[in-house]
Amino acid sequence: MNDFTFPDPTPDQMLRHLRRANEVARRAMALGRHPFGALLVAPDHETVLAEQGNVDSVNHAEAVLARTAVLNFAPDYLWNCTLVTTVEPCCMCAGTQYWAHIGRLVYGLEERRLLQLTGNHAENPTMDLPCRDVFARGQKPLRVWGPVPEVEAEIAALHAGFWRAPHAGPT
Repeated sequence: MNDFTFPDPTPDQMLRHLRRANEVARRAMALGRHPFGALLVAPDHETVLAEQGNVDSVNHAEAVLARTAVLNFAPDYLWNCTLVTTVEPCCMCAGTQYWAHIGRLVYGLEERRLLQLTGNHAENPTMDLPCRDVFARGQKPLRVWGPVPEVEAEIAALHAGFWRAPHAGPT
């Protein structure tokens, strides 16, 4: 069940989906939420099965998406899907992806870079724990691509504007 039966996404597919995820993040920000966005992409790497913006500090875009995916798709199908997200998943979201059995991950911005943008922000106390370290402790060989330099500046710009804004809370 841990074998990939479909080829990996192409760089062009990754870029297209990362930009769409950033639009999801922009919509979340317009709703007053933190600017994170995630997509679940089918094994064909074209079909977007679901998209999710951040809900709150506990219901991150990636974790909500993974939990919803488990309710709607079989594990062997999810193993060949890709979670595409604007920012590297935190340890909570990486763990949720692992347990949801979503076999691939593409992210645009590294969590360490996010920490540089948010600083010691009360609404986003970023942990310095790379998702690859979380996955390495498991028993499944998840495939990970990221950060993706071609979209880093676009994603970082959205975050830089948000975390400096007065509505984002104390810095």
